[in-house]
Amino acid sequence: MNDPFNFGKVLIVLGLVIVFVGLVFIYGTKIPWLGRLPGDLTWKGKNFTFYFPLATSILISIILTVIFYLINRK
Repeated sequence: MNDPFNFGKVLIVLGLVIVFVGLVFIYGTKIPWLGRLPGDLTWKGKNFTFYFPLATSILISIILTVIFYLINRK
């Protein structure tokens, strides 16, 4: 990381990730299907509920992979 250009790219990507996470916190409740996709796992027991958003995690991972690919291509 001796090259200032690479460090600048890292800072830009980090800033975009922070903005994205902030937008999810602000507008996440306004997206009704986020967290309720047909692959999200829910187990309801007698005294507890276990929820694992598998499909939502995969979708977010694919979106972030495409964004990082577009940023890092040369």
